[in-house]
Amino acid sequence: MEIAGAKLERADYDLIIVGSGPGGYTAAVRAGQYGLRTAIVEKRPRLGGTCLLVGCVPTKALLHAAEIYQQMREAASDGIVCENPRLDFARIIERKEEIVSQHARGVEFLMKKNNVEVIRGEARLAGSQRLEVRTEQGLRTLQARALILATGSEARMLAGLKPDPERVLTNVEILELRQLPASLLIIGGGAVGVEFASMFQRFGTRVTLLEMLPRIVPLEDEEVSRELERVFKKAGIRVQTGARVEQVELNEDGVRVTALLGGGQRESFQAEKVLVAVGRQPNTAGIGLENTRVELERGLIRVDPRQRTAEPGLYAIGDVVAGTPQLAHVAARQGLVAVADIAGKPAEPVNPRRIPSCVYTEPGVASVGLSEAEARAQGYRVRVGKFAFRPNSMATIMRRHEGFVKVVSEDRYGEILGVHIIGPKAYELIGEAVAAMAAEATVETMMNTIHAHPTLYETLGEAFNAVYGLAINA
Repeated sequence: MEIAGAKLERADYDLIIVGSGPGGYTAAVRAGQYGLRTAIVEKRPRLGGTCLLVGCVPTKALLHAAEIYQQMREAASDGIVCENPRLDFARIIERKEEIVSQHARGVEFLMKKNNVEVIRGEARLAGSQRLEVRTEQGLRTLQARALILATGSEARMLAGLKPDPERVLTNVEILELRQLPASLLIIGGGAVGVEFASMFQRFGTRVTLLEMLPRIVPLEDEEVSRELERVFKKAGIRVQTGARVEQVELNEDGVRVTALLGGGQRESFQAEKVLVAVGRQPNTAGIGLENTRVELERGLIRVDPRQRTAEPGLYAIGDVVAGTPQLAHVAARQGLVAVADIAGKPAEPVNPRRIPSCVYTEPGVASVGLSEAEARAQGYRVRVGKFAFRPNSMATIMRRHEGFVKVVSEDRYGEILGVHIIGPKAYELIGEAVAAMAAEATVETMMNTIHAHPTLYETLGEAFNAVYGLAINA
């Protein structure tokens, strides 16, 4: 098999991947399936990267526990009496760790199954197609016909602050708490911030959420942002948008945060702990990029549609890549594209208009494609269809009536430009919209698609019909 970009007479591997997160391990499995001599380098003791170890998976494990706890407290309305349900937060954390460990072992198994060598150590680029790996046994210099950088990202911290296990938390420290805090202040209203707000409010913690921008989940459709803020406030979460944090002070009672609010007034917020969720920074420093021709954009690596950098034989995927959202499923797809290019196989590059975004709050949030504002700004003649969850039978059964499905379409041909959902299991429901857009289905196609009854996903069928004012249960 001819390896793309291969110029070496001798190489230890066809491919070396740096980083074992969803992008890295997905690329490694596919490379093994293609028969490439592959190694994956990981500096952590366990495989799986941020998503599995301290991100997506453990967070969703805790969110699942919050959902169960909420259902138990509401169960009497359905004729199921659960007297005085008690939260064993330490056990919730233990269960989270069991899930993480199980799947980390699963990634190890996938490496063995696909003949991928796992090298434990810290990697640094040492020139074209050459890698230095500092292991416990010493420094190894390896050569490969192709390299993939999948080093991921880490939480950004406010200037002058350092995370600690007691009071100033990131996504790492908050997942290791053994006691439920009485109060939690969250700085940042993006996906991470709102998920932890939703989780801890349902656990019984008093939650305050500060967001610098005019709305929470600012990357979502404006109507979705407004609805989530409304539901959060109804649930007892204090949401303060337009809040610029000026000072964070540690004191005997926890943390005091002073913020400049809209209108110029300042307010101080006291909480037992503070979670800093102001975004993530790419892990591109200290990995030897200066020894290559890689081009950076605000610390992120520029790549072409096949994930190739400006350095021949060097690819980049996931959170280190410029111009794409920092999502696990994006990294995984980019990994498949990169390996296909390396192996000379066909693969469709990532289409940014087909990337689903999911936020696992209560109610859930999910979207794909353009928001209404984006579509109008790009010059489309827009038709919008909207359908609420309140008339939906399954939503009634689940007692989850909040939210709606919103379809953004092009007026003349019925092209689906975007779908936005806030409501029960939104992150599961978005799959139909992603598939429809990938297949280039039109609004009419989806109007004529039979949706099973009673289901939550009937709301999508109704929303597509609502584009032309033809929803039945509206």
